[in-house]
Amino acid sequence: MTETPGKAADLEWARAKYRAERDKRVDPDRAKILDPNAHAELLHDPYSPVVPREPDNDEVDAVVVGGGFGGLISAAELRKQGVERVRIIEKAGDVGGVWYWNRYPGAMCDVESYVYLPMLEELNYIPRHRYSFAPEIYAYTRKLARHFGLYDLALFHTAVTGASWDAEAGRWTISTDRGDRITARYFVVAHGSFSSLKLPAIEGIEDFGGKLFHTSRWEYDYTGGGPAEKLARLGDKRVGVIGTGATAVQIVAPLAESAQQLLVFQRTPSTIGVRNNAETDLEWAKTLEPGWQRRRRDNFTAITNGDKVTEDLVRDGWTIFYNTILERPDLADMSPEEVARERELIDFEHMENIRERIDDVVRDPAVAEALKPYYRYWCKRPCFHDEYLASFNRPNVRLVDSEGKGVERITSTGVVVGGVEYPVDCLILATGFDQDSAYVGRIGFDIIGVDGLRLSDKWADGPETFHGVMTSGFPNLFILPPNNTQGTASVNFVHGLQDTGEHIAQVIAELDRRGVVADPTKQAEDAYVDHVVHGSGLAMLGSGDFLKNCTPGRWNNEGDPEARPSKNVNFPGTSDMYYGMLEKWRRAGELEGLELTPAPARAARDS
Repeated sequence: MTETPGKAADLEWARAKYRAERDKRVDPDRAKILDPNAHAELLHDPYSPVVPREPDNDEVDAVVVGGGFGGLISAAELRKQGVERVRIIEKAGDVGGVWYWNRYPGAMCDVESYVYLPMLEELNYIPRHRYSFAPEIYAYTRKLARHFGLYDLALFHTAVTGASWDAEAGRWTISTDRGDRITARYFVVAHGSFSSLKLPAIEGIEDFGGKLFHTSRWEYDYTGGGPAEKLARLGDKRVGVIGTGATAVQIVAPLAESAQQLLVFQRTPSTIGVRNNAETDLEWAKTLEPGWQRRRRDNFTAITNGDKVTEDLVRDGWTIFYNTILERPDLADMSPEEVARERELIDFEHMENIRERIDDVVRDPAVAEALKPYYRYWCKRPCFHDEYLASFNRPNVRLVDSEGKGVERITSTGVVVGGVEYPVDCLILATGFDQDSAYVGRIGFDIIGVDGLRLSDKWADGPETFHGVMTSGFPNLFILPPNNTQGTASVNFVHGLQDTGEHIAQVIAELDRRGVVADPTKQAEDAYVDHVVHGSGLAMLGSGDFLKNCTPGRWNNEGDPEARPSKNVNFPGTSDMYYGMLEKWRRAGELEGLELTPAPARAARDS
């Protein structure tokens, strides 16, 4: 391939610019976060009161920890497989998971609703918008729970405090902070990737004297209004937002319309693509044929994994980047080095379009320049919004760009950036969720398996799993693997939850049919761990150096991906390859890699 001088110059300029922006953001201390359990005031539920109740001591078939989509899907699939007594235990006041907690103004899904919301055909439901707003998603989770009768045994505002395996009984005993003691043959942990608040360890944050809350605990009593209403009580307030990721991108516009002054504190700008949300065309919905959602969902995941497909059924901001690459037949005739270089150029051109849009929308050239992302497209999760950029044209909105340094410290009355204090009355943490701390710490309880083995001890150096969903020494324990726990990660998180939840339910049903207890063999587990560790890396990102050269952030461990524990990785292939592996294993029918022992007789239940 002969490269034009213009293209070569573009790439050299981009590499130098990206490297310079990356280097000034490298700060290992940025990875430090506060223990949310030490800040109960930020964890309380502002949406529903805790209802007193007596402790529950009961035996069920399965306990599912978590009432988000992962827990709901797992429980629903268990019911469909004939496992009747399924109890969901959830810290929140209702089902919904992240969609129970994320009630901030402007909250919506950034993945198309028709592929994101699970079981649409089964529930005969069509989302009202192409990209659903949070209230509809929360309502849909409740609809799903009612459809499968999952409220019957559910315990809400209840946190699991421990679980232990009783080998003689062949059951798990699960204890909670409400004094419950539940026994179950199967234990499913569906904690999810968006459950543990990420609270930045910024000097002085505990000294702030104004109103402080995380976006997933939105204080409408303070701000007034609602998810789609003006925040009427902010008219005389100076509001600060820390964070410029997917959540901040959604809350800035509503805050800008309501606050006396809004200050957005930025360390690294996000990419902001066009959203173009719209109401669902009901005439289009009438043309959908049976099986449409699975075809559309699988197509979206394949494209965003970088797989070659004959048609793009979604054609949105997510898939357009991949379409640009996949629709280039000439790449097939190039060497791997040429393909990598050409894709880098395509990436640069795509980012240039994003940066040009900022110039088109933001009137102040200095603000526009500060909002421009200088890194490769997949270094951070892409964002899409149609009002975020325009909000910086309002006279009451100020971008406080830290030039990559981040917030310096917080005082009792404001936020310090670059030695300058910015007074605020209210400080909102749009800092997302912790996906990197030790697994047991994130779920909030330890699990005790065979011979007193603690999961916290076994996983002290990172997760050790069989297929990401089981772990040796913990019979009949199933985990819906969150990010970097040897499962899979994709743009559409719910696709992974659905396919993995279906897998777990089918395995449990087979164990039930055979009347056995299952525990992965150490040999099978070691082989799988070796496979994911030595083949790890997101296929969609390209070469192994990709993350290392990215701007520092969560995805690359603040610029040092090699320092992350080697076992804290995802399956090394695409999501479709992971789902295919699980399906092939199930279809073989041998339950290979599991040690099977007869299950003790079930205890008689009171009539």
